[in-house]
Amino acid sequence: MLGAIIIGLAILIPVWLFVGATWFSFAVTGLIILCFLFLLRFFRYPLREAKQNPELIYSPADGKIIEIIEETETEYFKDKRVRISIFMSAFNVHANWLPVSGHVEYCKYHPGRNLLAAHPKSSYLNERTSVAIQIEKDREILVRQVAGIMARRVVTYPKTGQMVKQGGELGFIKFGSRLDIFIPPKARTLVKIGDKVQGSLSEIATW
Repeated sequence: MLGAIIIGLAILIPVWLFVGATWFSFAVTGLIILCFLFLLRFFRYPLREAKQNPELIYSPADGKIIEIIEETETEYFKDKRVRISIFMSAFNVHANWLPVSGHVEYCKYHPGRNLLAAHPKSSYLNERTSVAIQIEKDREILVRQVAGIMARRVVTYPKTGQMVKQGGELGFIKFGSRLDIFIPPKARTLVKIGDKVQGSLSEIATW
């Protein structure tokens, strides 16, 4: 955000010094203000208090459910899992929350491409970070933050070996992205394709 302010001032100061108070100066100023307001809205991090419930898996992000499919998860589990994919548009909150409490067994960042986040292959080809959280011995999930066509950075806060709390901060994805959550087939999905969900508030599955 500080970088955006510096860039804005670097543009505005020369414009006003050398062009003066003209329609062009006002137009440039208005455009920069609009861009700044968009960035403020985009990087908002609303405070939310998730109800602590070990029997529930909450949504890790705001957005729309675009896929619910059983497939082989090849990075960590290497077996059949149900993948629930949430697409975040540029107008959604892009902060991410922890869907469960537990021990972080695995956390790995992968550089990659920037396909449209709604594309199924983006989960395996795009820039992404995968975080596996074990709730109990037979209860474990994987959350994958996936960058989109506009996104250029995935930020993830938990580290391998940490204990994390349901509703806590998972991270942030900048400018258009998706979240994939892999749950065991025996878990019961509580959402359907097309549903709109809110991070740390919407229940997406139960044990």
